[in-house]
Amino acid sequence: MSPPLMSGFPSPEADQASLANWRTGPYNKWAFHHVREIVPSADIPNAPDNLWQLETQPKDLSTLSFKYRDSTFSLDRFIRETDTDGLVILHRGKLVFAHYANGMTAHTPHILMSVSKSMTALVAGCVVATGALDPDQRVTAIIPELRDSVYARTTVRHVLDMRVGLKFDENYFATSGPIVEYRKATGWNSLGPGDSPNDLRHLLTTLTDRDGADGGPFHYVSPNSDLLGWLLERATGTRFADLMSDHIWKPLGAHHPAYVTVDRNGAPRCAGGICMTVPDLARVGQLMLQNGKRDGTSIIPARWIDDIFANGDPQAWANSDLAPYFGGRSMHYRNKWYVARDRRTAMGLGIHGQHLFVDRANHIVIAKASSQASPLDAQLTELTLNFADAASDYLAG
Repeated sequence: MSPPLMSGFPSPEADQASLANWRTGPYNKWAFHHVREIVPSADIPNAPDNLWQLETQPKDLSTLSFKYRDSTFSLDRFIRETDTDGLVILHRGKLVFAHYANGMTAHTPHILMSVSKSMTALVAGCVVATGALDPDQRVTAIIPELRDSVYARTTVRHVLDMRVGLKFDENYFATSGPIVEYRKATGWNSLGPGDSPNDLRHLLTTLTDRDGADGGPFHYVSPNSDLLGWLLERATGTRFADLMSDHIWKPLGAHHPAYVTVDRNGAPRCAGGICMTVPDLARVGQLMLQNGKRDGTSIIPARWIDDIFANGDPQAWANSDLAPYFGGRSMHYRNKWYVARDRRTAMGLGIHGQHLFVDRANHIVIAKASSQASPLDAQLTELTLNFADAASDYLAG
């Protein structure tokens, strides 16, 4: 049996996770819960004297099974085949199931990838409620430096709902081109020979290519979510990590600090760089089920959560480039959350298998962190959606 990755002091070079390999298998099985040892980060402090204790009420899920593509999946098989690092399920606010693997525990922060977008938009809802940000504002009214970019006529609402007409190839398998330069600017990729250092905010000002009008179909482009982080910082004069800490993380009663990766100038990777424990991710979902309140105190405005579930344009979704990954479900996208309309379930989804399901109809939260080898796997995505439906139906039964 070969030794585990990153074992020994130092680990043999072939077993070392690094900036060059941290998002590829098998190195991601270690790196995804040691991100801050690879990429610079900013702390998102919690409040140790204000912890939200989840009541534990374990349920036997050994008989849970569901069909997918003519094959039957047990819970154990699903966990194994989706490279699950952590899985937490809440039902009516109680912890009914938890599982950890690959060195993870309930105390280990794991990268959320694009579930970070959904977290960032919850912060945005809090800032909108203060009056510091208006979804109908033009982006350039807040960040004039973008007046010569593709965002010249874009509104904050366009950014929130991924309806910016930016031409950007979000090809996770690319080895060159805009997405690779984007990763270098965020500090997620090493610079190549002859590369000059860039940064995230400057990169956003250089995006000028357009493939449609703002307000058209849902069009998934990660830099738009980093732009939301910049908008929040500029509108409030406060860095994103502190905004998330003050508006959500401390009042939520998170049990552990979270953190977010930052570029060389401190710009946060709001599109994918937030890291937190799986139980704390589940607490965020439970807070949404409680209409943004904890112990009667409003943390996330209820109207923002209602807006996520009730609004969004189904036609904009149907015409989108991601609709085929969702198996024909009736969907919309609002405030950086995917919503399955028929099941009243809001979803945060990230590459390599990161998921948060908030089932409003059945009062169920499913938080899942993974280290899948492929960044985007349509079959594993559909499998996980089917699991979430089956688990909700089983528990609500």
